[in-house]
Amino acid sequence: MISFAIIYLFIYIMYMITNKKLNKRQYAYQVIRSRILEGVYVPGQRIVIDQIAKEVNSSHIPVREAIHQLESEQLIEYEPNIGAIVKGINDSLYMDTLQVLALLEGYATALSAPHINQSGIQKLTEINEKMSEHLQNYELDKIAELNRAFHFFIYSYCPNELLITNIKEMWERLDVVRHTGFRFFPKRTPHSIEEHNTIIQYLSDNKSADEIERYTRNHKLNTLEAFKHRNDER
Repeated sequence: MISFAIIYLFIYIMYMITNKKLNKRQYAYQVIRSRILEGVYVPGQRIVIDQIAKEVNSSHIPVREAIHQLESEQLIEYEPNIGAIVKGINDSLYMDTLQVLALLEGYATALSAPHINQSGIQKLTEINEKMSEHLQNYELDKIAELNRAFHFFIYSYCPNELLITNIKEMWERLDVVRHTGFRFFPKRTPHSIEEHNTIIQYLSDNKSADEIERYTRNHKLNTLEAFKHRNDER
C-alpha cells in the first residue's frame, strides 16, 4: 500500500514542476509583452522563439504558451509561412477598442463614484490642472500620461478588480499605436480637459450612477470621433 508520505512527495514534485513551468511562461510573456508595448518589437516583426527561449533560459514550450496568451490579447498574430508576428492596430481595431472602452470606463467610473472622498476629488483636480499647464507648452506626451493617471486614479476606488484589469489591458494594447506614430489629438485635448472638469463636478455633486456612466462613456466616444476626423487636425 502506498504511504501518505509518498503521495505527498509526488504531489509536491508535480506542484514544483508545474510552478516552474508556469514561472517560465510568465517570464517569457512579460519579456515579449513589455517589448511590444515599449515599441522595441514593432508591428510586423517576427517573434523568434529560439531567441526568446535562450533569453529566458527555457524550452520552446513556455515561450509558445506565452505567445498563445499574447495572441488572445491581440498583440500577436500568426502569419502563414512566417509564424508569430507583432500585430499592428489598424483603424478598425483601434475604433472597436475605443467603443468597448467607452462602455467599460463608463461603468467603472460609476462604480467608483460612491467611494471617492473629498481628498480624491482634490487629487483629480490637481491632475487636470497639470494637464492644462502642459497644454500651454504643447507637451502632449505629458498630457497623455496625466490623462491616464486621471482615469486610473478614479478606478483605484473601483471595487471590481476584474473590470479594471480588462480596462488596463485594453489601454496597454492601444499603447502599441503610441509607438507607431499616434499622438494625442491637439484639437481634442482642450475639450478633454473640460470634460474632466465636468466628471469631477459630477463626482463632487454625487450625481446618479446613470448620469456619471453616460457622461464618462460619451467622454471616451468623443475621442473616437476625434480619431475619425483626425485628418482635419493635420
